[in-house]
Amino acid sequence: MNKAVKTLALGVAAALVLGGAAATWHVRSKLPERSGALALSGLSAPVQVRWDEVGVPHLQAQHERDLYRALGYLHAQDRLFQMEMVRRLARGELAEVLGPKLLDTDRLFRTLGLREHATAYVKRQTQGIVPPGPAWEALQAYLDGVNEYQATRPAPLEFDILGIKKRPFTTEDTMAVAGYMAYSFAAAFRTEPALTYVRDQLGPEYLKIFDLQNRPGGAVRRAGESDAAPSVGLQSRDWQHLAQLAQISQQALEQAGLPLYEGSNAWAISGGRSQSGKPLLSGDPHIAFSAPAVWWEAHLKAPGFELYGHHQVLNPMALLGHNHQAGWSLTMFQNDDIDLIAEQTDAAHPDQVFVQGQWQPLQTREETIKVKGAADVVLKLRRSPHGPIINDAIPGARYDKPIAMWWAFLETENPALDAFYRLARADTLAKAREAASMIHAPGLNIVWANAGGDIGWWAAARLPQRPAGVNPSFILDGSKPESDKLGFLPFSANPQEENPARGYIMSANHQPAGDVPGYYNLWDRAQRLDEALRQDGKRWNMAASQQLQLDVQTGYGPRMLKPLLPLLRQAAQGEEDQALVAELAQWQGRHQLDDRAPVLFHQLVYELVREALGDKMDAKLFESLTRTRALDQALPHLFADANSPWWDKRATPQRETEADIVKLAWTAALKHLRATLGQDAGRWRWGDAHTLTHKHPLGQQKPLDQIFNIGPLPAPGANEVPNNLAQRIGPAPWEVVYGPSTRRTIDFAAPGQAQGSNPVGQSGVWGDAHYKDQARAHVEGRFRGQWLDEADVAAHTRSTLLLNPR
Repeated sequence: MNKAVKTLALGVAAALVLGGAAATWHVRSKLPERSGALALSGLSAPVQVRWDEVGVPHLQAQHERDLYRALGYLHAQDRLFQMEMVRRLARGELAEVLGPKLLDTDRLFRTLGLREHATAYVKRQTQGIVPPGPAWEALQAYLDGVNEYQATRPAPLEFDILGIKKRPFTTEDTMAVAGYMAYSFAAAFRTEPALTYVRDQLGPEYLKIFDLQNRPGGAVRRAGESDAAPSVGLQSRDWQHLAQLAQISQQALEQAGLPLYEGSNAWAISGGRSQSGKPLLSGDPHIAFSAPAVWWEAHLKAPGFELYGHHQVLNPMALLGHNHQAGWSLTMFQNDDIDLIAEQTDAAHPDQVFVQGQWQPLQTREETIKVKGAADVVLKLRRSPHGPIINDAIPGARYDKPIAMWWAFLETENPALDAFYRLARADTLAKAREAASMIHAPGLNIVWANAGGDIGWWAAARLPQRPAGVNPSFILDGSKPESDKLGFLPFSANPQEENPARGYIMSANHQPAGDVPGYYNLWDRAQRLDEALRQDGKRWNMAASQQLQLDVQTGYGPRMLKPLLPLLRQAAQGEEDQALVAELAQWQGRHQLDDRAPVLFHQLVYELVREALGDKMDAKLFESLTRTRALDQALPHLFADANSPWWDKRATPQRETEADIVKLAWTAALKHLRATLGQDAGRWRWGDAHTLTHKHPLGQQKPLDQIFNIGPLPAPGANEVPNNLAQRIGPAPWEVVYGPSTRRTIDFAAPGQAQGSNPVGQSGVWGDAHYKDQARAHVEGRFRGQWLDEADVAAHTRSTLLLNPR
């Protein structure tokens, strides 16, 4: 933030802290209206809205268009600032309100071309190229409601602090935000440069721990490698820029204080394995925590349609939902739908790249970024036949190889709006399957069940056909045919199951059967869930399903430690250290608040990674690698391989062994824990070292963090356990960065009695009663009702608002 923004922020913070009458009135004037009557233009009949005890609105309308218009109005009054920030992030317009600090973020998203893609998408709809349908009409009604709220009500407090001017929200904004969601799923920016660096700068023997086949077809060769074709190896400054780009890609999402999509659990249990005799559906999508939370719940009802749904900003379609007939949850498919491609250029063909046997021109465009407190920045952006040139995101970069990004999101029709409109109305397997087939990017696992007794899972994505032998884990060579796509596979070829004989379906971001390239999570979390779900003779109910969602144990930690224990016993000095190693040897992988073993384990893992890998890679690429699933896959292989070249430190003349590195790491781990958590190891507790803070975009700036952020709260769980309250690889103490963004359990014998939770609260309005009223309950694993039946809605109504036609 610039100096003026800081000054204003401090002034507002001081006024709020002092609690003066003017500040109190100012804040109260911005609170949501939840009782009485309001006039809303464009309605054809009144819409009744009843709020329950946690601020979830239950809407009843006589017409579907009225329903979505009212939905937009109500969503805006709880989340208008979140809408504004996500729109600006996707469109590359954050620096206009947050200053130069966010300029790199804006450059990145302008380079990705989300604005340009959104404009083209809307043009196809509005010019009749793609006939508009009911989903498009719902979106327009929803945005009309959002814009009416913005035009007629006071601006959010954050608008005052940042000096944001109101401007209407458009369908282009919604489509750009959809692109942001798809991008936040993508791991290629962090993973492919790091893996290619390992292969090309360190050597194939260093790749073994990543369990990747080093298939050379289509991959960038090492610089100077002899071949009849011209070499396209990456040079030193190319690696520097790729490292910088990977870092920007991660920081872009973190600095904006907006959610990043990470993983998920979901399962459906058939009636033959449930106590009620009807299917049971559970799900908890794993998304970065923030204030406000990513989901906003609403119960919608109109003639012929009803849904209790979880919505994201600027989208009228619930991405999670259920009614009396059916429901669904989501996990990330994690298929690799991005390829990074090094284009071939030469001095004789400026602004051209060699693709498909000929020199082809780069398309160019200019865009201007407005920067608060500084001059505008003009970008020259380019696109090759493979996609946008992502090096252009780096200011003033001089590089040898333009790197293009082929991305399924930009290359497919992707009628996801229609897909979720239909999914909300899908009460049969055939209808749900058809809806899932319309999701092209990002790849999603749809886990679905209905009251009729059916369960289903579809890996929903358009899967590209790559030439045989191409390994998309590495940067590809744009001059070779292996960098081009042969087309897309039909949806029938995607991994999927319907009513399997085993009586349940489970999805936890693990690699499904079939040869689908991707960046999948380790099997440990999925295995833990699978072992529970396949217990012979067990009859499942909601309480048992919720208990599984809250499970804080897998075999990942013990599996990692097993080959290290003899070396740790050698490294331990004195009785206390030996006792700590003995505790690790007995540890079963549990992460409860009072446990000490996970504190030791995660600090030790960090020190091992730093000692073994940190000295062999560019610092920025190493940092990116620590945030990838590729490293999660690699570490068990590394710890089990005493002969891996990673154990030898490059900066020393002697050759280090695994035992040497384990001793260094153990000593460093204990030193850090004693300095950080206290000399008395008996007082080291996971709940003290592992905490959750829900961060608001303005919470990046002191003292606003004390006002807008929520936490810290002691947090059980960890990465790679079902209750995936996950932290990054790093030194203690650890901040939880992502985890269950909601927990839902539905028994289709009584779908009206579904239960769930919200990580913080329904409202994004500071000072509102529902800003943080669910935060402690969520981290502690408590559930509350998601009311669907009329009797329950009436019993839990705390206020009523009538929206009348203006």
